[in-house]
Amino acid sequence: MSAQQERASSSTATVAATTTTEDEEHVGPLLIVRLEQHGVSTADIKKLQEAGYCTVEAVAFAPKKSLLVIKGISEAKADKIIAEAAKLVPMGFTTATEVHQKRSEIIQLTTGSKELDKLLGGGIETGSITELFGEFRTGKTQLCHTLAVTCQLPIEMGGGEGKCLYVDTEGTFRPERLLATAERYGLNGADVLDNVAYARAYNSDHQSQLLVQAAAMMTEARYALLIVDSAMALYRTDYAGRGELSARQMHLARFLRMLLRLADEFGVGVVITNQVVAQVDGASAMFSADPKKPIGGNIMAHASTTRLYLRKGRGETRICKIYDSPCLPESEAMFGIYADGIGDTKD
Repeated sequence: MSAQQERASSSTATVAATTTTEDEEHVGPLLIVRLEQHGVSTADIKKLQEAGYCTVEAVAFAPKKSLLVIKGISEAKADKIIAEAAKLVPMGFTTATEVHQKRSEIIQLTTGSKELDKLLGGGIETGSITELFGEFRTGKTQLCHTLAVTCQLPIEMGGGEGKCLYVDTEGTFRPERLLATAERYGLNGADVLDNVAYARAYNSDHQSQLLVQAAAMMTEARYALLIVDSAMALYRTDYAGRGELSARQMHLARFLRMLLRLADEFGVGVVITNQVVAQVDGASAMFSADPKKPIGGNIMAHASTTRLYLRKGRGETRICKIYDSPCLPESEAMFGIYADGIGDTKD
């Protein structure tokens, strides 16, 4: 080979390597600093980051009025930022074929129970919100603990090869449960605990603020799952009576919108737990086989992609029912709660 051919070959290899690197950089959401290349000042980008906008997608998806409340962002600046973000993020129509292709790439996280995974069409879906609701002792928190470990497994084992963010509002998080589940899957206990970012939320405002921190953390490392256990507990105490119902529902709607945005932007699975309340109106209680319903009203119902109703069975057995889903049929599956997490029932 001549010196000229060698140089050409080397040049081609360099271009190929550069292209590969660029392609790898484009996987996932675009960091907000990318807007600097499009005429947005460093100072304005810092203001957006402090307000919780860590990616170009977050800015593109946000309504203009949300940007205007940020101190130092004028209407002209907001228009420019949104226009530049829209150039980088595809927001128009696409074909159903492309949507189907994207859906086929969605990762399913195993619950630890084959029967439950089968019911869910493979496991907990990433990129959407799954709501678990039921009475106390129905396995909601135990399922969350198991998922915090299984999301770290390799994809071929039903995992997401990512870390877990765990927001605890009731003080029920127990690292010991994670260690037992880690041992079951042959994982290093210390590594599993290091891969779970835990935060205790003390009020509904704090709960929302933690999602701003979560968005920043997701730009720095690969997270596969975000858990909020439980989403409604603090709202029940922070807002009392019918007089504050409207304010509660508006705050809740904003919180759930932030969760959905994180699921969309970063492709993480979002799992929230919810409590139930007895239906006291006569007609509902009389004609319903089970008079309990999830709290949060229609706002919670519309925000959750998949809703799962958990109830007690015999002994350690629990029953999961598909309460609402855009693609899964209404059906039930049984699973068990054991020392090393969620598993199939032992007959």
